[in-house]
Amino acid sequence: MRNFKSFMIGAGMATLLLSSCANGTETKLTVSGLDPAAFDTIINGKTVKLYTLKNNNGMEVCITNYGGRVVSLVVPDKNGQPTDVVLGFDNIHQYADTLNSPTDYGSSVGRYANRIKGSKFTLNGQEYQLKANDNGNCLHGGGNTGWMNQVYDAEMTDEQTLKLTITAEDGENGFPGKVVAVTTYKVTDDNVLDITWEATTDKETIINQTNHNYYNLSGDFTQPGYDQVLYVNADNFTPSDKLYIPTGEIKPVEGTPMDFRKAHAIGDSIKSAFDQIQNAGGYDHNFCLNTFKDGKGDDTQVCASLYSPKSGILMEMFTNEPGVQVYSGNFQGVGNEVNIHHKKGLVYPQHVSVCLESQKYPDSPNKADWVQPTLKPGEKYYSHAAYKFSIK
Repeated sequence: MRNFKSFMIGAGMATLLLSSCANGTETKLTVSGLDPAAFDTIINGKTVKLYTLKNNNGMEVCITNYGGRVVSLVVPDKNGQPTDVVLGFDNIHQYADTLNSPTDYGSSVGRYANRIKGSKFTLNGQEYQLKANDNGNCLHGGGNTGWMNQVYDAEMTDEQTLKLTITAEDGENGFPGKVVAVTTYKVTDDNVLDITWEATTDKETIINQTNHNYYNLSGDFTQPGYDQVLYVNADNFTPSDKLYIPTGEIKPVEGTPMDFRKAHAIGDSIKSAFDQIQNAGGYDHNFCLNTFKDGKGDDTQVCASLYSPKSGILMEMFTNEPGVQVYSGNFQGVGNEVNIHHKKGLVYPQHVSVCLESQKYPDSPNKADWVQPTLKPGEKYYSHAAYKFSIK
């Protein structure tokens, strides 16, 4: 798949009809230039498709039920031009090729977003051994057998809402309990991508879901996104070791490159000599949100924002979760991701994007003092994140 060459179509050519030489039919592309037919397939006996959500204000979100992945997210820029602001591929084959193009682009991550140290945790006196897929740790629920690489059952309840359901059996990747989880994507009329995660279990377990969109609000994925201006409403963060596992400490951002309480360009600090930046090759850290107090998150307050001076697009984030992981695309354009072609045939450089992932703190099952991700029979897991787009 490394030699895959995508058919390059500009995002503004939304109404273009292309003649298909193969069958003589016409294909209508999405505003972002995607061909929905490139996502039609069968994986593990289940139908995979591309679903398009849109409103009347120029916002379009395309999602595949393979991994619950957002493939494109289009909003108007300061000139009114439709701009795709998330990274990804333009066909299902590359998303599903976990060997040659491994990625979590746009996915609905489960059961447990982020890392669990040593791939194990103890619940009610019983130790559970999870699938190790990241230097002996469990990352994003087990990598290529986690939910981001499973097929969700899909239902579009209206043209602006997609409901995705997955059932995970007891013992899957080592996690206890049979879990039924529902991710709902909704595009609102005021240009918000609203995401809710709900789940139930038949046995006490842990769950911690998130969305893994990679954002570059300029729409230019050929250059590092150093000019993207980041704000995070957090006085503290959780330092990590060299394997990205939290040490258990909670430290103030004051006086460090982790301080985004006053918004500034990521490029101002991403190459700092600060040990946390050096260890990660950029930002890959959990921030302790000020919007979470007394065991409850206020998802009516902005917890983080991202802004592109090039496009004028501002994205404001809201969540009920205690933390947000800021990841600056440190592995893009390096290692296994060198020369992988993405949407429009592009090869992404390092630091081209920023992820803002709502979450319980990483490795929280092994940190008793932190907000716990446990879910018991009879309870309902509920997590919410919303991303509002406007012009600044």
